[in-house]
Amino acid sequence: MHLRFNMEPILEKFIGMYDVLRADNVSVLDDVYHPEITFVDPLHSVKGLEALTSYFTHLYANVKSIDFDISACFTDGDNGFVYWRMRYVHPRLNSGKDVTVEGHSKLIFSEGKVIHHRDYFDVGELLYRQIPVLGSLIKVVDKRAAG
Repeated sequence: MHLRFNMEPILEKFIGMYDVLRADNVSVLDDVYHPEITFVDPLHSVKGLEALTSYFTHLYANVKSIDFDISACFTDGDNGFVYWRMRYVHPRLNSGKDVTVEGHSKLIFSEGKVIHHRDYFDVGELLYRQIPVLGSLIKVVDKRAAG
């Protein structure tokens, strides 16, 4: 679920796709992403729609659930910006409980589709702090760094 905004159709289509994207329907990526898409996040860099589809197929096959709440979005010419909160459940992370991560996406549009998608988020919040043993160690380091 996300707030409804007065937005450009391409951004509305992008957000709507993430509302319905699941492991069994990754073909919806074709409706939003350009064949020459470049997707970058702090952990991955993927080029081309086929590689992006493979990435999402693997990603969604390994989570029990994943949902996005949109807090803000806007466009400026061929650029789009989406601020979100992702909640996911992975059986091997955080004891199989919800993990929540805030982030944002910077998009570039071409020919009515997303040709560049870059996500920004805290990798520790997404992954490292959720791994048994490593997560505990990171929390100790965080406490010491905070003084």
